[in-house]
Amino acid sequence: MNTAKATTPIITLLSDFGLRDAYVAEMKAVILSVNSNARIVDISHEVEKFDIRMGAFTLASAAPYFPEGTVHVAVVDPGVGTKRRPIIIQTKRSLYVGPDNGLLILSARKEEVSHVYHIRNPKYMHPKISTTFHGRDVFAPAAAYLSMGCPPSQFGPEIMDYVVPQFAEPLMKKDKLIGEVIYVDDFGNIVTNISSKDLEKLETHVSDLLHVRIGGRRFEIRFCSAYGDVPARTPLAIVGSHDFLEISVNQGNASKTLNLNIGDSFRICFR
Repeated sequence: MNTAKATTPIITLLSDFGLRDAYVAEMKAVILSVNSNARIVDISHEVEKFDIRMGAFTLASAAPYFPEGTVHVAVVDPGVGTKRRPIIIQTKRSLYVGPDNGLLILSARKEEVSHVYHIRNPKYMHPKISTTFHGRDVFAPAAAYLSMGCPPSQFGPEIMDYVVPQFAEPLMKKDKLIGEVIYVDDFGNIVTNISSKDLEKLETHVSDLLHVRIGGRRFEIRFCSAYGDVPARTPLAIVGSHDFLEISVNQGNASKTLNLNIGDSFRICFR
C-alpha cells in the first residue's frame, strides 16, 4: 500500500473514553492541528472500559468497510504509561495506530500484516507527552502525519515481537476448535473468535451438528444459515454479519441461556 497516493485519507477513532469528557475532542484537535484536511470518522467511544476484546471486535467489524488507505486509531489502553509500546501496523490496505496490547491484531490480521513499527520518533509526537493520555499525545499526531503520506518506517524501528493475544486466533486440533467469546451483543448473541475461514479449514457445512463443551457441560447445537432455521428459544450456531461464528438462541438470549460471557472459552467438535 502506498499511503503517499492518498493526500487526505479517512482517520477513524475508536476508544473506551465515552463522550462525556473532552478526551475525544482533544484527539481530534491534535489531528486537525497537524492536518486540517483530515476526515475523521468515529467508530465508537462506548467500548467497555479497559475491554480489549470488545474494542478489538468492534474495530474488526467496522474496518473492512472503509476505503483502502484509511488510518485507524484505536485506544483501549489499560497499560498506558507503562513499558507497553505504541505501534503502527501496516497491512495490505490500511494503517493501524494504537497500543501494543492486542487491540489492533484481530483487524490487522484479516488484512494481512506487512510491517509493525514501534513509534519512537519525537518528530511525530506532541511536544509534551502525558503518561496518562497517549491517545492525544502519541497516537493522534502519528495518525495525522500518516494521513499526510509520511512513511510508517520513519516513526521508529520495525518490530517482530508484537503482542498477539490468544483471542486473535482460535486453536485448531483435528476436528476440534478451541475458541473464546470476544463479544456479546444487545440481543445476547455470543460472538466467538472463530471466523468463517476457520470453519472452511474444517470443511464445516450448514446443517452440521456441533458438539459444544463449556467446562463440564456438553450440548449439541445446529449450524444454521438463518436464525429462523430452528424453533423459537432454540440454540443455534451461525456465521454472523461480521464473519465470526456466533452462538445464538432464536428469539432469545444465548449469553443468559448458556451462561457464557466475554473471555469464556469453549470447545466445538464437528461430526
